[in-house]
Amino acid sequence: MEDRIDGDRLWRRLMAMAEIGATSRGGSDRQALSDEDAAGRALFLGWVEAAGCTWETDEIGNLFVRRPGRDNSLPSILIGSHLDTQPTGGRFDGVYGVLGGLEVIETLNDRGIRTDAPIDLVVWTNEEGSRFRYSMMGSAVWAGKLDIDTARDLVDGDGISVGEELDRLGWAGKPADSNRSYAGAFELHIEQGPILEAENLEIGVVTGVQGFRWYTICLKGNPVHAGPTPMNARNDPARGIGEIVTQVYAMVAEYAPSSRATFAQFVSMPISPNTVPEELRCSLDLRHPERSTLDEMDERFRQIVSSVCGAVGVESEIILDNNSPPVVFSRKCVEVVQEAVTQLGLSNRQMVSGAGHDACYVALKHPTSMIFVPCDQGISHNEAENISQEQAEHGASVLLGAVRRIAKTATA
Repeated sequence: MEDRIDGDRLWRRLMAMAEIGATSRGGSDRQALSDEDAAGRALFLGWVEAAGCTWETDEIGNLFVRRPGRDNSLPSILIGSHLDTQPTGGRFDGVYGVLGGLEVIETLNDRGIRTDAPIDLVVWTNEEGSRFRYSMMGSAVWAGKLDIDTARDLVDGDGISVGEELDRLGWAGKPADSNRSYAGAFELHIEQGPILEAENLEIGVVTGVQGFRWYTICLKGNPVHAGPTPMNARNDPARGIGEIVTQVYAMVAEYAPSSRATFAQFVSMPISPNTVPEELRCSLDLRHPERSTLDEMDERFRQIVSSVCGAVGVESEIILDNNSPPVVFSRKCVEVVQEAVTQLGLSNRQMVSGAGHDACYVALKHPTSMIFVPCDQGISHNEAENISQEQAEHGASVLLGAVRRIAKTATA
């Protein structure tokens, strides 16, 4: 059997899912635990049930779909990703891995193929971390790296908690079985970067994921009138944050080309054009594939904040919101993906992911790897995010080949 999925069916489903939470500029807005997220899951579950699969949710709302094997006591194969999006997200981030996983199951069904081991297809809750600020939240709880009560207490910008939304949607199930074993786990995803396209390659065989840390930086000064107060008599948080941004970017450049720094979510209080802010907050995302380098960047960033704030006379607080260490994937799973790519004759390279994925937490417990396909200009977290039907078919076919090699298949 050649490892080829039905590309037309996969594409139709991708486009159907994109209609839920569709934005005016061709993207998707299905933020975690929203009504749109629920509608996306409902559409997905209709396809799941038609494919003869069963499903259940765990305590954080992760959705697990099962295709039984010949021997359900064997370690399962875990595939999947997420359906939630950024507020102005694209049509493929996450959802491609979920529907590509479903297409693997459908192809096995179409061809009368039984696997010795069962296949579990997962939809993780709140991978994006945009509405509730903890990326990869569902997989973190599942992996035992985030306490369920802490996760349920997370709130969005309107003060609505994860727990409230889980209860409203009826998604809070029983705690996941911590003893369940997986022989291999695979996440199919768009690259979200420009490397594969720039090198004219069809598949990325992912060997690991760079580490990242999310911070909230809070600077506190003295709110005074913008007109009468001389510049040299101010304790101005904006002056501090400007210098911090400049120095952190310069510091991170010393660790190029693998280092990353992103400042965002700037908020000042009070919100007034003619008052020096009393408080200014922003976020910082630091990334690097080597733990020791990320630790060094962390230390230098903290020194910069302390030094700058002392010089301009403002107080500072740094909150570590998320700490995802670098991950090295299972050699066995990487080799299985590489074998599937080679059999299909697709051009490829091995690479480290620049973005965090649920596979990071899965890899802490079970053998794991990822499969990338290129996306136009490397654009993601953007309504312009795009892949072709052929690219979608290539990646899902590689996933099928990897699953068959791990699960062991035979004609029913």
